[in-house]
Amino acid sequence: MPPIKKIALGLLITFSTAGSFSARAEITAPKTKLPTITSASPEFVYKYLLGEIAGQRGDITLASQLFLDLAKQTRDARLAERAAKAAAYANQPGIALQAATLWVELDRTSLEAQQASSQLLVASGNLKQAKPHIQQLLARPETRANGFLYLNTLLANQKDKNEVLESIKEFAAPYPKLPEARLAVAQAAINADNNSLAKTELSAADKLSPGWEIAAQLQGQMIFKESPTKAITFYQDFLKKYPQANDVRMTYAKTLVNQKRHTEAKPEFVRLVEESKGSPEISAVVGLLSLESNDYKDADKYFEQALAGGFKEPEQLYIYLGRSAERQKNDAKALTWYDKIQPSSERYLEGRLSAANAIARTKNLDAAISMLDNVDELTPEQQIVVIQTQANMLGQAKRHQESFDLMSIAVKNTPNSPELIYDYAMAAERLVKLDVMETELRKVILMKPDFAAAYNALGYSFADRNIKLDEAKTLIETALKLQPNDHYMLDSLGWVHYRLGNLALAVENLRKAYEMQADPEIAAHLGEVLWKQGQQEEAKKIWGLALKEYPANDLLVATAKKFNS
Repeated sequence: MPPIKKIALGLLITFSTAGSFSARAEITAPKTKLPTITSASPEFVYKYLLGEIAGQRGDITLASQLFLDLAKQTRDARLAERAAKAAAYANQPGIALQAATLWVELDRTSLEAQQASSQLLVASGNLKQAKPHIQQLLARPETRANGFLYLNTLLANQKDKNEVLESIKEFAAPYPKLPEARLAVAQAAINADNNSLAKTELSAADKLSPGWEIAAQLQGQMIFKESPTKAITFYQDFLKKYPQANDVRMTYAKTLVNQKRHTEAKPEFVRLVEESKGSPEISAVVGLLSLESNDYKDADKYFEQALAGGFKEPEQLYIYLGRSAERQKNDAKALTWYDKIQPSSERYLEGRLSAANAIARTKNLDAAISMLDNVDELTPEQQIVVIQTQANMLGQAKRHQESFDLMSIAVKNTPNSPELIYDYAMAAERLVKLDVMETELRKVILMKPDFAAAYNALGYSFADRNIKLDEAKTLIETALKLQPNDHYMLDSLGWVHYRLGNLALAVENLRKAYEMQADPEIAAHLGEVLWKQGQQEEAKKIWGLALKEYPANDLLVATAKKFNS
């Protein structure tokens, strides 16, 4: 028998009216009346009292085993129930399964017994044995609909998705006019990659229950896998017919955000805020969307609205409000927000790091570094983050030697941190210590073979210097396999193709990178390749737009000057 998965501490399964299993622990005070012990045998009295004492002293495993032994001896369903609940609380799935099976055998009318045995049998890999219990649960009108809604969750860990599909089809067959049954089959069909059946079942569910949001969301998820654009159109059409479908509207808005269509997403979230009468969670989302869209007035409005509404993590909103103030060139206000985050908060260090950047601008870099040096009680991981931040600030101020020296000391003190070594290599590159950079990046790759940025940095360095181009291409392609669709890595791939003379592939990758992120260095590279292709006007246009946004970027300025002179 496959090992039974551990049951969460203190939990016992029950179907709830919300369409899922809920849980509770009932050991010392079950609902059922326990057997009287006044006329029982001395052995029964002894074991029963021993079980009670064991439970009171916290030895729930012993208590569950004793109650199970008594249940077997007396054939009393109430003792089997007591044993099952105690074993579930003690995370003893083997005993729980034995007790629940006995409980069903002794009380075939018990809904709770059927529920417990079903999940325990499924968890142990005995789907066939669980079927009769599941069918009994679904046969009851009061639990049928919610039971079907929960079926796929119950069977989620079964490896054979086709077997799960066939089982759910079998469960659903007696109830062709129940939309929850059709939906359960559709979900199982999607999990088994049978989209044709899923579409048929979702269509049937829609006819049985027009405008049902759960079915619409599932259909939207299926369409999204084929085409995000088609999924967005589907949600739009659904919301035209059912404008009050706020669950679908939320999914639609999140899909727009996923596709970086923030301008379209924002009014949907605003509507959700209004209809939820100022939900702090939704207000926070609208604030974040406004921040991403550079609409700082609305960002501040909705963040403060979320705070006033009792948002559960106010420190996160202090961070966002601080960032909004920074982008509005109001560093003093930003510091006021960051200073609200108390040392006891999990976000305290994040607030101090953000404050350090503001202090570096308003006062001086040394004051910012000193402030970070005085942050106490840091874990080793947090200390590494502080050092990385300080070194990065020094690098941005073009104090490259100090940045390198700081990273050198840090790497000596913490030699097994690939993240620190990577930053040390980047500091070496800025000082043109290219041998050190290459040695350290290769060390990172050996230490952490899935460190995509290390492959990319080494590959790009080779490509930029026009050396070891075959290895550069392999390194960058490895980085992209580890981190697909990263715009910086696509830029590197485009650049190495340019060095190899593959101009068409170079432009293809650079365009894709630039569409994802209008970074000044990507603009410099794309413009150069287009120029070499004879598309000088487009190159000038790209450089011109980038220079308006990033007039001080060294690579961009040098590239535009080289080809425009």
